[in-house]
Amino acid sequence: MSKKVAFYGVFAALAILMGYVESLFPPPVPVQGVKLGLANVIVLIALYFMGAKAALGINVIRVVISALLFSGFSGFLYSIAGAGVSFIIMVLAKKIKSSGIIGVSVLGGVAHNIAQIGVAAAVLNTPGLFYYLPVLIISGVVMGVITGIAARYCLTHIEKSGFKY
Repeated sequence: MSKKVAFYGVFAALAILMGYVESLFPPPVPVQGVKLGLANVIVLIALYFMGAKAALGINVIRVVISALLFSGFSGFLYSIAGAGVSFIIMVLAKKIKSSGIIGVSVLGGVAHNIAQIGVAAAVLNTPGLFYYLPVLIISGVVMGVITGIAARYCLTHIEKSGFKY
């Protein structure tokens, strides 16, 4: 049991750290909402290494603590919507054997961006924000591929090291 708690703590801390590191860099393109999704690398690793229940807990801890430390309530709204929808999509996509971790990551990235633009349009009462959707879908695909490759690389090394959850 204490081993599981330690894994939760390490993964949650890594996800928070990755989100913070990401905030230090300028966006890859000058469009509001486009991010690298570095914290999602950790969530993906947790999903594949520890399972959906553990990954969900880590994701929720990451969103709550990151909002408290860095983004406040409005950031929490956007983050919980994106993280929640993308997590559901990733769990469902993982059940499809042919999707693979990169496919799961891409679907999660796209779902995250769609959910966040939906929340932004609702909160700001600005349906015109949906015009950003094509750019955000493309960025979700590109960043999803990158985070999926990173997660796959890390999982390969975790498996080679012999770590067990």
